[in-house]
Amino acid sequence: MQSTLETILNHRSIRKFKNTPLTSEQIDTIIDAAQHASTSSYMMAYTIIGITDPAKKEELSRISTQPYVKQNGHLLVFCADLYKPISKASEEEYVKMLPNLENSEHFLVSSIDAALAAQNAALAAESLGLGICFLGSLRNNMGRVDELLHLPKHVIPLFGMAIGVPDHQPEIKPRLPKEAVYFENEYRHPQNEIDAFDEKISAYYQSRSSNQRKDTWSDQMRRRFLKPIRMDVTDTVQQKGFNKR
Repeated sequence: MQSTLETILNHRSIRKFKNTPLTSEQIDTIIDAAQHASTSSYMMAYTIIGITDPAKKEELSRISTQPYVKQNGHLLVFCADLYKPISKASEEEYVKMLPNLENSEHFLVSSIDAALAAQNAALAAESLGLGICFLGSLRNNMGRVDELLHLPKHVIPLFGMAIGVPDHQPEIKPRLPKEAVYFENEYRHPQNEIDAFDEKISAYYQSRSSNQRKDTWSDQMRRRFLKPIRMDVTDTVQQKGFNKR
């Protein structure tokens, strides 16, 4: 088992897995680690759904358009969940709770709770020698994922995580320099650091062992925000009772 810092600093996304299912002990360890993440006000406002049904894996893979969504050792879907915390409320209490349930604060709280749990799960998996890949691509059709998993009101699917025995070893992708993400006392525009990082990431893309290309971080971000993406997510989120106020 690797040290915590070694595990963190060696992280890379794995998109090709061996055909080796996770053991029940591995799954239990990963979920236990997820459950020990920090949680706002002891709400534990998330749910983790393990996908073992091959047909559901297949459909989620089609939604994601990524083959490793079905070809992995185990697939998890992380959900923001405000249903469990209020599941024993009376109908009268529920009506009074709605403005609170539907506000942006609790949308953020439940999403952050799920993200913290997921990061713990990722660290646990990697410390066991497994690889992981986060799957925001499940939001390509958030409504269909919601239907497929039979999620009640006040529960939404946020992202997935593919876990398994790595079948490749991609290079660690460079990160922005510390000076571009850590400021003291106030925000500072890090233009010089971004320019230097663009040069670094351009060299990385041209020298890596697979999927070589000519690109920069700023160009990637420019393309991302110029093209509308997943514009149906807002409607789905609000229909499920989140972020309406």
